[in-house]
Amino acid sequence: MTVFSRIAFIGNSLPRRCGIATFTTDLQSAVAAARADSKTVIVAMTDHGHFYDYPATVGIQINDELINDYIRAAEFLNNGHFDVVSLQHEFGIFGGEAGSDIIQLLSLLKMPIVTTLHTVLAEPTAAQKDVFTRVVEMSSKVVVMAEKGRELLRTIYQVAEEKIEIIPHGIPEFAFVEPDDAKTRLGFAGRSVILTFGLLSPNKGIEFMIDAMPSILSTCPGAVYVVLGATHPNLVHDEGETYRESLIARAREAGVADHVVFLDRFVDQETLLDFISMCDVYVTPYLNESQMTSGTLAYSFGLGKAVVSTPYWHARELLADGRGIIVPFADANAIGVEIEKLLINAPLRQAMRKRAYASSRSMTWERTAERYMSVFENAGRRHRLKTIAKSDTSTLLRDSRAPPEMRIGHFLSMCDDTGLFQHAVHCVPDRLHGYCIDDNARALLLACALNTPGELRLSEVLTSRFAAFVQHAWNPETHRFRNFMAFDRSWLEESGSEDSHGRTLWALGVCALSDANPSRRTWAAALFAEALPKVGDFLSPRAWAFVLLGLDAYCTTVTDNGRANAIQTVLADRLVSLLEKVETSDWVWFEDGLSYDNARLCQALILTGTAMKRPDYLNAGLRSLRWLLTQQTSASGQFRPVGTEGFHDIRRQPRSFDQQPVEAAATIAASLAAWRADQNIEWKSEAARVFAWFLGSNDLSIPLVDLETGSCRDGLHPDRANENRGGESVVSYLLGLSEIRHMARIAEDQSKSATRVA
Repeated sequence: MTVFSRIAFIGNSLPRRCGIATFTTDLQSAVAAARADSKTVIVAMTDHGHFYDYPATVGIQINDELINDYIRAAEFLNNGHFDVVSLQHEFGIFGGEAGSDIIQLLSLLKMPIVTTLHTVLAEPTAAQKDVFTRVVEMSSKVVVMAEKGRELLRTIYQVAEEKIEIIPHGIPEFAFVEPDDAKTRLGFAGRSVILTFGLLSPNKGIEFMIDAMPSILSTCPGAVYVVLGATHPNLVHDEGETYRESLIARAREAGVADHVVFLDRFVDQETLLDFISMCDVYVTPYLNESQMTSGTLAYSFGLGKAVVSTPYWHARELLADGRGIIVPFADANAIGVEIEKLLINAPLRQAMRKRAYASSRSMTWERTAERYMSVFENAGRRHRLKTIAKSDTSTLLRDSRAPPEMRIGHFLSMCDDTGLFQHAVHCVPDRLHGYCIDDNARALLLACALNTPGELRLSEVLTSRFAAFVQHAWNPETHRFRNFMAFDRSWLEESGSEDSHGRTLWALGVCALSDANPSRRTWAAALFAEALPKVGDFLSPRAWAFVLLGLDAYCTTVTDNGRANAIQTVLADRLVSLLEKVETSDWVWFEDGLSYDNARLCQALILTGTAMKRPDYLNAGLRSLRWLLTQQTSASGQFRPVGTEGFHDIRRQPRSFDQQPVEAAATIAASLAAWRADQNIEWKSEAARVFAWFLGSNDLSIPLVDLETGSCRDGLHPDRANENRGGESVVSYLLGLSEIRHMARIAEDQSKSATRVA
């Protein structure tokens, strides 16, 4: 686990001045407690250039109106070698249109950014959406405090699911206590206390609580409504105390002035907790549904208070299932009725208090800090891998720790008792499109690839399931494999394509050589032999290549099969003949156009030439692969797979989009086959460069993979990633990763051997 020694929080100084114990001030202490060796520093924003009383932990202050202050803060953080930056994003606290000045700071940072989104607007202006989207894109992770936030991020802003974390607003650890002692300390002994705390402003709905007081007093004559908090400074700046005075006048007119107490003061956390402790009912009559979080609501809930609230987003989630009471917006009658019930029914109030307190234990600052630390560590891993991908792919060659771990969570979620699903909607398996043998053959290849030292083998049940799919796909009447199967397990064709037949033979050949189960190896060899003769009539060069890949493995384990050796020669000759026929000085390829899985043709000739000791095959494979790599390299030197828009263009430079994971996996495998064939270290560099495409070293600088689940997006469009994560994509990534990890283990073993010799 990563241990962070320096964590920076960027937040507004205003909440501290107003006495609200916010994330920026509280969590930095909680994180320091969670990691005793962590040094947490606050980068404090100002309120229009005015600095409030901030604690000594402030490392640098930013006048929100001075763009140079943002640049200076970025330099401070970079020079301080901070491990992670936690940005507290709220609308209205950063300078520039829609808070755009914060982009300047973020764009200069060299460490990962985790952004906590205190507000997620359902209907942003164009400027707000643009700035918000850019902040999210620059962040390794974004944190919201309610499920509604995640929903809006996905639907309004198209943020990938794996980038979002839900961490509820933190609360202090506080004992479950009765209110009597605190009432005595604060001068409210013997009274039923209703409390609202926070900055006074018209959106808080205090008017409707005042209007409810006559009804409440009719049944609870000793009740008092305490409104704790100063008027919002922006409101004071514009209107003075006009709003507070209007509330006082409203209480007087309603005849409840003696039962409504306004405390115009700022309080520290200890005093705030004392006030919350003494109340019988906490009320948040807010008028704005789109409030994503309320620190005061979280605190009151965490102290085990009976809460009555209007249905803004945070309250609806936090108070569901009897943990509090929800009333309509701007409905004084409903507020009064529900508060009356709680004040006169002590068992009801006490039961609600206990439910709230029990369910809030996961929200304490210690628990919240642990969850944030986990997010910070995850962001750090992602950032390091992205840095590797962008700037130093050679690290993948030198350091066996550099390749990501083999995570198969998403792969497993894409499988059921039939096999691997073909497609997904985002990360959700799409049953509508069923299954295909192409992807299940790839899955069988993955199972064999993981049957190697250093990897965790797939379960016997799962591997057997892929084999069963292949077996069921075999049509003895046509001597071909079916390809597409509906979700109800009905086949949609009698015979699949030549390419799908060839790919299945490839999987069977590899299974016959390296499957973990001896019985299944025997099965694979037998079915391979039965399905092989049909390929003599095939016309597809890719089908020939796939069969050659299968034959390379099959002929290693079944060494005396003359028919297999003969077909191997025939298919390799066909590929070489195609290359010689089409090749020119500037077009070194087998066809007049490029399409999918291109590097498999090169790989097939390299492996066949090596196994059969045929230099002509080997040279043809190496020559065509070198040329293909030049076609799949951007001006900046990054890997750029042949775009699907240009499939079968005649002798033209490949188009840039759409880019597919299957191309990267094929090129990695071909490059490493070339390295094993001629030991040229440049082939290893090419494999690392191509793998970096998955991690974000691509035209859009967008990682295709989620390193925690092992999911892989279906490709790159000109302006975005394809957020669907289907079977072909996840297996392509995992196959490419298995190759890179194997290469790294070889490098590590060689390094150890050299050390022992020395």
